[in-house]
This record gives sequence, C-alpha cells and structure tokens, in this order.
Amino acid sequence: MEKINSETVALGCELEHLAPAGRIGVIALATDFNIEHDFSHLYPDDVRAFTSRVRNVNPLTVENLRSMAPGISAAADCILPGTDLDVIIYACTSGTVAIGSDRVTELVQRARPGAQVTNPVTAALCAFEALGAKRISILTPYTDAVNREMAALFIEQGYDVLNIAGFGFEDDTAMTYISRDDIAQAAISTCHPDADLLFISCTALRASSVVSRLELALDKPVLSSNQVLVWHSLRLVNYPRPITGFGVLLEQHLAQ
Repeated sequence: MEKINSETVALGCELEHLAPAGRIGVIALATDFNIEHDFSHLYPDDVRAFTSRVRNVNPLTVENLRSMAPGISAAADCILPGTDLDVIIYACTSGTVAIGSDRVTELVQRARPGAQVTNPVTAALCAFEALGAKRISILTPYTDAVNREMAALFIEQGYDVLNIAGFGFEDDTAMTYISRDDIAQAAISTCHPDADLLFISCTALRASSVVSRLELALDKPVLSSNQVLVWHSLRLVNYPRPITGFGVLLEQHLAQ
C-alpha cells in the first residue's frame, strides 16, 4: 500500500463564535410543521435556534398533552450536547397548560441544570404584563375542552378572559394547514372590543405573519405563541435591538 502523506493545516483566523447574541434551544412537538419556519423569520441573524423534538400523541386532549412530560428531559438533552445554551424553550402552549410551567422547567433542567427556560404560557404572561393588559381575548385551534383549561389558567393568574374561541381541531399536524386568511378573519371576529389585546395560541398556527396586519385592523396589540416565545427569549438574553414587522411587542417592548 502506497504511503499517504498526512499533515495538519494551520488556521489563519481564530475560531468564530456562532450565534454571538444568543443560542436558543427549542423543544418542539414531533408534529409541528411551523415553528422552525416562524423562528427563522422572527429571530435576528445574530441569534440562532436549535431544535429537538418531543413525541406527542393525537388527538389533542388534556390527557394526551400530559403524556408528553416524560420525553421533555430527553429532548432537552439532545440539543447540542456539551454546548451551553442561553435559553431553552418548550414550544407547546396547550402542553404547558396541561403539564404546568413549573413542571416543564423542572423537566428541562433535569437535563440542562441552571438553564433559563421559557414556554408560551410564561412568555405570554410576561408579555401581558409588559403591555399593561388585564382584559384579553384568545383565539386557538383547539377544542372547547382544551380552551376551558387555557382560559381557567389565565383567569387564575388574575386576567379577565373576555372570550375564547377555537377552530375545534384535535390533530396537531392539521393545525398548521389552517390558512393565514382564516386565522386573520377569525381573529378579527373573536377579538372583544373591550379587550386590551388578542392572544393567538399554538406554535403550529401560522399566526406570527399576520400579527402586524391584525394590529392595524384591531387597533390593539396582537400576540401569537411563537412571537411571545421569541420576545421572551430575547429579553432573557438581553437582546438590545427592536425586531420590526411582527407587532408592537417586538418593536416597542423588547428592551427591559
């Protein structure tokens, strides 16, 4: 066998630091078609999101949502092992309602001790506070049973849920196929005139891209699950610049 000459090539530059403004770990549902697409548009170029997935079960019921809990720690452990993450997101709104925010944080931190953790419920509550909202309308893709659980959680946190409406879907995959026009029309018809804001729940819904359009139509803040997740995670990493094109929350309320 002919001897092969092997040598080490010297680098001319220092190793680059990727995602210098923030590395965000994302635990997405196995069936979520939408979240990575949304995050690629919502996060600025100097922040990167790295996704793992947790197995979920259809139909979407409170009991099936709770069945995800045992997989959350393993999913967190799979995100860039050995690399520090600035924030880890559990990206399921209804799952957080069913499992509980504190429990989600505990499960993530079993695998990543000390990590900052957020979820759509925690992020939404922080956004409500930042916007000074007390009376809210909610639009979801869920059934009445799941909606009742969600409304009860926000009421328990001291908010006046004026109304909540859902598309009645039990299939998490199919939720992504709801058109942006249907989301926008339902949002306008759902939002109570006395509400301080409208919250559109579900990371699978393609709602973030219509937030600015809805704010013009409703003349009030509109929040979506993915938008509030990006906002809250950027606040946790002290991101200094506004993000335009996705509503007043990211444009005017990012700096702490």
